[in-house]
Amino acid sequence: MRRIAIILMASAMIISCKQESKTSGDKSGWTFSQAALDADMAEEKAAAYTPEKDANGFAWQVDRFADIKIVRYQVPSFDKLSADQKKLVYYLTQAGLAGRDIFQDQNYRHNLKIRRGLEKIYTSYSGNKNTKGWNAFETYLKRVWFANGIHHHYSSDKFTPDCSRSYLSNIAKECGVNLPDEAWKAMYDPAFDNKKVNQDQSLGLVTGSATNFYDPDITEAEVLAFYEGKVDVNDKTPIELGHNSKLVKKDGKVSEAVWKSGGMYGAAIDEIVGWLQKAVGVAENQKQADALKLLIEFYNTGDLKTWDAYNIAWVAATEGDIDYINSFIEVYDDPLGFRGAYESVIQINDFDQSARMAVVMDKVQWFEDNAPLIEAHKKPNVKGVTYKVVQVAGEAGATSPAGPIGVNLPNNNWIRQEHGSKSVSLGNIVAAYANASGTGMLTEFAHDEREIELEEKYGSVAAKLHTALHEVVGHASGQLEAGIGQPRETLKSYASTMEEGRADLVALYFMRDPELIKMGLMENLEVGEAAYDGYIRNGLLTQLRRLEIGNTVEEAHMRNRQWISKWVFEKGQKDNVIEQVIRDGKTYYNINDYDKLRELFGQLLRESQRIKSQGLGEEAEALVEGYGVKVDMRIHKEVLDRSEKLNIAPYGGFINPQYTMDASGNVSISYPDNFAQQMLHYAKNYSFLPSDN
Repeated sequence: MRRIAIILMASAMIISCKQESKTSGDKSGWTFSQAALDADMAEEKAAAYTPEKDANGFAWQVDRFADIKIVRYQVPSFDKLSADQKKLVYYLTQAGLAGRDIFQDQNYRHNLKIRRGLEKIYTSYSGNKNTKGWNAFETYLKRVWFANGIHHHYSSDKFTPDCSRSYLSNIAKECGVNLPDEAWKAMYDPAFDNKKVNQDQSLGLVTGSATNFYDPDITEAEVLAFYEGKVDVNDKTPIELGHNSKLVKKDGKVSEAVWKSGGMYGAAIDEIVGWLQKAVGVAENQKQADALKLLIEFYNTGDLKTWDAYNIAWVAATEGDIDYINSFIEVYDDPLGFRGAYESVIQINDFDQSARMAVVMDKVQWFEDNAPLIEAHKKPNVKGVTYKVVQVAGEAGATSPAGPIGVNLPNNNWIRQEHGSKSVSLGNIVAAYANASGTGMLTEFAHDEREIELEEKYGSVAAKLHTALHEVVGHASGQLEAGIGQPRETLKSYASTMEEGRADLVALYFMRDPELIKMGLMENLEVGEAAYDGYIRNGLLTQLRRLEIGNTVEEAHMRNRQWISKWVFEKGQKDNVIEQVIRDGKTYYNINDYDKLRELFGQLLRESQRIKSQGLGEEAEALVEGYGVKVDMRIHKEVLDRSEKLNIAPYGGFINPQYTMDASGNVSISYPDNFAQQMLHYAKNYSFLPSDN
């Protein structure tokens, strides 16, 4: 960056927002340093990110800040839809965006007031914006937008502004932004509410987590006591207790604040319902309309039996070209795995890709029958599994800006077992990531030229096939033994990572099965070799760049990739299945025997399914804590040093397409290319909640 000296003039700051400004402090009691303020105000022109366009003139990556790259995705199938189908997409995307603030509030109790205060500064400040302080402020705001709050979207660690508190406090005052003391503390005190989701049991899973699913003074013991007696392990159709509520405490008594119309988040939920009602009017078929009506009923009543009825109806509605995910879904952000985060994904069928991958859905019983599981843990009849490759039309809540590449729902085990599930691969999201990525990480961390060659030749096919097997076969596989409670009750905080690891192991085991060649899913077993290389390389090395030095692994997917990779590495040492190679001071992992590695994946799959089927919480804890949590400090530092030199963002997320409807009801699509403008557009048009909920 080019640095230019500047003389700080207090009068310029006062004029910018026409309000009196002081540099000595504010009522919160914090003491400010004039030197820090001067440093923040030193002029520095930031180098703007310059997007590169493809041969068709489309820029896939349009912004880069902190550890984030911002990508765009296209929706080619939208133009093939009928007028009513386009209206359905429009209504569903509007419904999704209407609940956007719910997820931000679920993440942390001060998120909305902080975000709104920062947005007001961003849109009203007219002072010098070529300073270190402003550049750091803008980066912090973009990070808040991207993470849906002040905690990292992946690690859940709190990030703090790189501009001094004196600088931010001054420009806040000049712009009429008055944040409470605790919000300032949340932004600047590194020890305060520093982890959104804490998995270190010594710190308290609930009290050590900043997530807004529980009042700050509620403990894990109080949560478990609240639900004690409500769980009947003999109930074959149990509801998902706590799935749509916050636990609150008043006068020492714990109770549920239910998310529903007229309840907590009611104002946003009423907006969601309004758009869903419009969607019912243009539904593609009766089953789709009936499912939407049940979702509306669930939002209106908060009844978890209705939630189950909706999921059953949603699984059965498979005939349309458009589908959606909307409501409180995944439980990764609850340290105890009870409460669902709000999310929305609108999907359009990718007809060609779905036809190619239909064999995975058609052969799902074959996979179950041939899995290396204990016979009692296999499903004798895998029901209702559907699989499609789709194009995402829009996302909101927990799926935006950073979203998944594959989804399998519903999560309730008995519904999956009795009624089936839907699996989708988000084809255009995968394509957008690929178009915005380079090969730097591969060439740096691959052991040899053959590993690079396999990845370049088969990596894309291997990734798509792994996703399909993970979502369709993996999550649909296996059954609980009679009398065993749901995994979130038996495996507790380890349930999510055990489930994701189990699904990964199903995919990994079959990726080297010759039968997949006969099915037409891959041309040879080298596809499986590319998948194995990439999985071990990521699980033991490259994913560590997502952690700050000294941190342990806490995110469920990162944990499962590590506990799988470390387990097979350790168990295969006798036969040198995977070899650690140190060359020129750099660490690599080389797979010497792919067949034996497949056997190890099969053994671990059998064990992980046994743990789930028999509800063995202590064994889940031993597996995850023994292999999935701790990090080798030497290797971690090395990975960070090697990655830093590549200057490749470890995380990516998306700008959504924008839909507009004219007075005649015609819906059109456009592709915005400015992340900040989209975030401000959302803040202006989809803010239905108060800052305190």
